[in-house]
Amino acid sequence: METTKRLIGILRPKLKQGLLLWLEGFREACCLHRVVFLCSRSRMLLVRTGQCFLLNGFIFLGSILVLKSVVIPTLLWILPNQCSEVSSQGPCSFDSVSKLYSSLRLGLVQLFYVFWFYPLYIFSFILSTIWYNDIAKYGFAAMGKNGHDILEPSSQNEVKTTENTALKDKPAGLGGVMIGIGEQVYSILLLTFFFLEVYATGFIPHIGKALNFVLLSWMYAYYCFEYKWNLSEVALDRRLDFFESNWAFFAGFGSPCVLAIFFFSPLVSYGVMAILFPLFVLAATGSGAEQLIFSQRRKWKGVGLGRLPIFYAADTLSMRVLSLLPLDTRDQMGDNKAL
Repeated sequence: METTKRLIGILRPKLKQGLLLWLEGFREACCLHRVVFLCSRSRMLLVRTGQCFLLNGFIFLGSILVLKSVVIPTLLWILPNQCSEVSSQGPCSFDSVSKLYSSLRLGLVQLFYVFWFYPLYIFSFILSTIWYNDIAKYGFAAMGKNGHDILEPSSQNEVKTTENTALKDKPAGLGGVMIGIGEQVYSILLLTFFFLEVYATGFIPHIGKALNFVLLSWMYAYYCFEYKWNLSEVALDRRLDFFESNWAFFAGFGSPCVLAIFFFSPLVSYGVMAILFPLFVLAATGSGAEQLIFSQRRKWKGVGLGRLPIFYAADTLSMRVLSLLPLDTRDQMGDNKAL
């Protein structure tokens, strides 16, 4: 009994910290008024955001609405599904015709997908990816941020350590370029394997949906903040350490992103997310998440929740793939990751 009470006494403050950080993350993601503020300071940002809305909202989601509200009902009227709709007199003798109509409707709808939706999806995905980078860049410039504001250490000792590490992490010349390329390759592999992990959890019975929701929240939160960290030239190892050490905050930040798409069909989910994602990227760019987290940590006298190895499986698989690369490149990437 005493052991249970002692355990509850240990867990209670941790749960409180986790809940508070989750709520702070959720609140930061919902501060979409920052989008208006940033767009008012950058005309190019306003144009890019408007283009995103036009392509993904008006054209892509509008096409789905036209299909569901106009095309399919029209096909049902021209090629009716029920025998009573074909003839109101006499016994029904149109079973074979009804099956033919059903096949024709299905074929026409599939043609609509093949020649319109899937090409539009690919076009939208490629163009939106380019636009997201522009939106993050213009938003970052509108904020007037620099690398010293991001992941600000909480003590003078950490400042000295960070500065020394930064000098080691970014050698001049070709070495620095190779390290940058190595980080990008590792980051792409890491996020690819993490995406596959998120996808696979959706098939786990009973707890799969809940686990999928949490992992999706982390994935979208990382995507949103990665633009900011890239533009600030924050080293990859520092990003991962900061993200995994403040997992509750980022779970909260990613939750509104996932709630907006979790209950829709895949195509509708993509369209909705393609509209909302740049807004959350700008919310992350304009947020003081790092300072907020460090201020909370000071209140708790430096006692945090501990690091949660969110990317452990993805990291292991990524390093396995990197082990197949030539020895010099692999060693360079491994040394950079270890810093």
